[in-house]
Amino acid sequence: MPRAAEQLAPSGIGRGEMAPPPDIFDAQALDLEFWLRPRTIEVTRPASKERAKLLYWKDGEIIESAYQDLCHLMRDVNGGNETRKIDPKLFETLWGTQAFVQRYGIESPVEILSGYRTAASNNKLREDGVPAARQSLHISGRAADIRLANLNAEVLGSLVKSFRQGGVGFYYRSGPRGGWIHADTGLQRSWKG
Repeated sequence: MPRAAEQLAPSGIGRGEMAPPPDIFDAQALDLEFWLRPRTIEVTRPASKERAKLLYWKDGEIIESAYQDLCHLMRDVNGGNETRKIDPKLFETLWGTQAFVQRYGIESPVEILSGYRTAASNNKLREDGVPAARQSLHISGRAADIRLANLNAEVLGSLVKSFRQGGVGFYYRSGPRGGWIHADTGLQRSWKG
């Protein structure tokens, strides 16, 4: 049986290769300087084939035009392209995740698989058998389903969970693209789906 570090290592790291440092699971160990620097996030949206790299926060302030662009990228691409304001705390989690792994040489955009959903779009997913809660935080712009190409779901989810900003769902799937992580700004909790 492989050691825990080998089981949880990012994709491409196997037996005999160096695993990530143990603090990759503890974002709380970050110093204040990390949280004070300007925040540029790179995201992709596979469903709409969009990609953006945006400086959205600097000197303690959200840059409104970049924030609006991020909200547009998080729109309901499966339900009429409706947009709504996204909880800025969710962008903090997404940025923090990306910036944290960049410290270890993992340069990868955050893939947004699902952001905001209308109630009708959320209900359609449920009818189609997709795991979607009746009162999903996606409906209020407080959740995203994400993936980072160079991290497996266990590592990504553990990192997101260490930010202690809300809920984290682990959705494991086989195949070349693997699973995804649900991150939200609700109560702190975690689950596997």
